Amino acid sequence: MAINFDTALGIEPKALAFREKRGEILAANLANADTPNFKARDVDFKSVLKQSMTSGVAMERTHAGHIAPQQQVVGANVMYRNPYQVSLDGNTVEAHVEQAKYAENAVQYQASLQFISNEFSGLMTAVRGQ
Repeated sequence: MAINFDTALGIEPKALAFREKRGEILAANLANADTPNFKARDVDFKSVLKQSMTSGVAMERTHAGHIAPQQQVVGANVMYRNPYQVSLDGNTVEAHVEQAKYAENAVQYQASLQFISNEFSGLMTAVRGQ
């Protein structure tokens, strides 16, 4: 009997990929904290989870005159963050907020890795028959 990793691992591989891409976006925000008119961006995990639970029709741009779909990262729309305090140079990056979001994402990334590791350990135990 073959093992289907898609069903065995559940949503964790997708969550791991999402956390990786979100980390890249948050790191870009931090790197551009002093860039005038840079707009902080982020993605929403709930939208990824919702989309992965339901199958939908993907938008396709078939003509140059069509409106382009929103930029997506691993199935999530990349959105701009509203700052708590507006900067005079138009930059919306708030370093303390971005650092907190980055740290939170790093912890969630580690948790996803641990969940996948536990699933593989369980599969190895089942294969060995212990």
